[in-house]
Amino acid sequence: MNTLQKLKQIQEGKLTAEENIKRFLEKINKENKKINAVLSLNPNVIEDAKKIDTKKKKGRLAGLGIIVKSNICVQGLETNCASRTLENWKAPYDATVIEKIKEEDGVIIGMANMDEFACGGSGETSAFGVCQNPAAPGLIPGGSSSGPAASVAAGFCDLALGSDTGGSNRNPASHCGVVGVKPSYGLVSRYGLIDLSMSLDQIGPLCKDVDGAALLLDVIKGRDERDPTSFESKAIELKDEKKIIVGVLKIRGVDPKIQNLIDEKIKQVCNRFGQKTKEIKLKHIDLAIQTYYPIVYTEFFSGTRKFDGKRFGEKIEKSCGPEVLRRILGGGEISRAEYEGRYYKKALEIKEIIKKEFEKAFKEVDCIIIPTVPRLPHEIGSSISAKEMYSYDVLTTPANLAGICAVSVPAGKINGFASGDFAKNSSSRPPAQDSSQNRSNSLTKSQDIPVGLQILCPAFEESKMFSIAKRIKGI
Repeated sequence: MNTLQKLKQIQEGKLTAEENIKRFLEKINKENKKINAVLSLNPNVIEDAKKIDTKKKKGRLAGLGIIVKSNICVQGLETNCASRTLENWKAPYDATVIEKIKEEDGVIIGMANMDEFACGGSGETSAFGVCQNPAAPGLIPGGSSSGPAASVAAGFCDLALGSDTGGSNRNPASHCGVVGVKPSYGLVSRYGLIDLSMSLDQIGPLCKDVDGAALLLDVIKGRDERDPTSFESKAIELKDEKKIIVGVLKIRGVDPKIQNLIDEKIKQVCNRFGQKTKEIKLKHIDLAIQTYYPIVYTEFFSGTRKFDGKRFGEKIEKSCGPEVLRRILGGGEISRAEYEGRYYKKALEIKEIIKKEFEKAFKEVDCIIIPTVPRLPHEIGSSISAKEMYSYDVLTTPANLAGICAVSVPAGKINGFASGDFAKNSSSRPPAQDSSQNRSNSLTKSQDIPVGLQILCPAFEESKMFSIAKRIKGI
């Protein structure tokens, strides 16, 4: 049963919101200890569901259960960014997206695990333990929205809400075999988001199906006077898109198995629906990672100056993990007066060049299809370099730099190897960098690993993007 079918059951009284939420709570209580996707539950969640059941006319999200990434403020719930810095800090207000969800009778189940302050791409940097991948035991779930993606994959909720800076929703969606969305920049208000990078971040949905993700995005989008970067936009509607020209973009460094799977999927879609393909080239696409990180480091450094130990929890430099500290120190160096801001400014200039290249490409094609991530997820606890970790983002960062919309949908699975001991690394603290002991104690077995296909469309063309995504996911 997909999201819209369940929604119809609740609206028709065949299933109550209370019953729906209790089923999720039962599953979370039974399985979350080994998955560690949910950090805390809403203590009033049953009462919230009961109130919805008493309404004669229910909202567009009537009784659907939603888990929220722990960097999005939910009034009265601990919004800790998976960091000791904000441990036990409860948000005094709702983010705009949460207000809209509640207005449409969505039920907030709880707060999800994540990479600390959204710094990471694996789900391993949380101060409250590694998040496991329900779809590929022993492998990372991806990040930084590891908890939201894992919650959807594990069946802990109908929908989840994450944030995407350079692939933070799409990366874990690919690894966990679910749908993850990065909306156009400005489509969704960032008010109430503890962001990683103000120039790039967007809040977006995760779901098992395209219809559910489209529904949630349509609910949370729109102009917000508290966020001057937000825009009003037309309703998101899924249509039968005809005469689509698919842009094919080849980027270096993609695992051949992944590229072959994506190529085969494109071929299947074009053969079935009579679509055409056109190979395109973006001259500066290889500069995306080098452009992305100076912006992120600088803006993250600036944004964390409020965590000084006087207003919000602990001082961040004394309480954070190594990846957060790396970005703070890097951002501080880039921002130093003697550099005169030239690295950050140069990155912003390249960002505009990449944006214009996409605009030019979209005059020739309706969408661009590429893999979501260039490699299969690594084993939890594996010691990999920062450069290797950052390479996970090479295919997702361009959409954030260009401000366009993008979605990752399941493309299939590839057989690979992973730890056979699912729960072994699920400790109260993240594994050490040297995890040779962890690996030697695990059994190695092959398994089918989810791979995501990424669809990129022009800014504010979410309706077209979802329509194409539904067609592809249906094959």
